[in-house]
Amino acid sequence: MKFEIRNLKFEMRNASPHPSQTSSFILHPGFADASVAFPATLSTFPDNHEALSRGCSSFSSAFSLVEVLAAIAIIGIVTFLAIPNIVRVKQDGEDNLARARAETLNMAIASYVQAVGTNIASTAWSGASADSRYNLLRPYISFSEASLTAFTPSGYSFSLPATIVPMTNKTTISNSLKATAIYY
Repeated sequence: MKFEIRNLKFEMRNASPHPSQTSSFILHPGFADASVAFPATLSTFPDNHEALSRGCSSFSSAFSLVEVLAAIAIIGIVTFLAIPNIVRVKQDGEDNLARARAETLNMAIASYVQAVGTNIASTAWSGASADSRYNLLRPYISFSEASLTAFTPSGYSFSLPATIVPMTNKTTISNSLKATAIYY
């Protein structure tokens, strides 16, 4: 079967508001007759605005209500599972900070006794208040706070040992929220 096309006129109207814009045409190489021409760019799919104006679209432009509700439910379940772990991690971090600060106080006590001697340290330590004892230790604590209250993490309390000789006593930590002592 053989087809021949002769004297076919091809007219392309431009949808642009500017009539001076013209479309370029190329001759199809299979035809010898110059009266058959095809546009340089062919588009088989309509533009998005044309498809939407006709009411047909090959893609979805929004989420359905079921998809949104499913996403919210999944986020809720993940949040429900994650919040207790986040609270526990925060509490564990605060306990670790309190332990580290208590250990810093114990190391400062040992450094103080080594620096000034056992007799002088014991004499200055006995009968002093907690803030006075902390002031004796401040030179041996890096980046020390101005007072023991400022050095103590929120919700915790430190009890400095009553005597520092012998050095077997430790600073004790208690958490006012848990009402228990923290051992380290």
